[in-house]
Amino acid sequence: MTALVRPRNGRVIGGVCAALARRFGTSATTMRVIFVASCLLPGPQFLVYLALWVFLPSEDTAKTAW
Repeated sequence: MTALVRPRNGRVIGGVCAALARRFGTSATTMRVIFVASCLLPGPQFLVYLALWVFLPSEDTAKTAW
């Protein structure tokens, strides 16, 4: 598994779905469909997305930190 960072390429909004897809070895489109489908269910999915957008480091900053 790769590190959980938001990639530079393949972002649509914040890169959270692309980061999760890269981490778990699926396509970003599949992860986006899962996220949109999960938003139809009750729960804090949108808040989790926003939190991951804020707290996941970007690929640029993650490389300079190491």
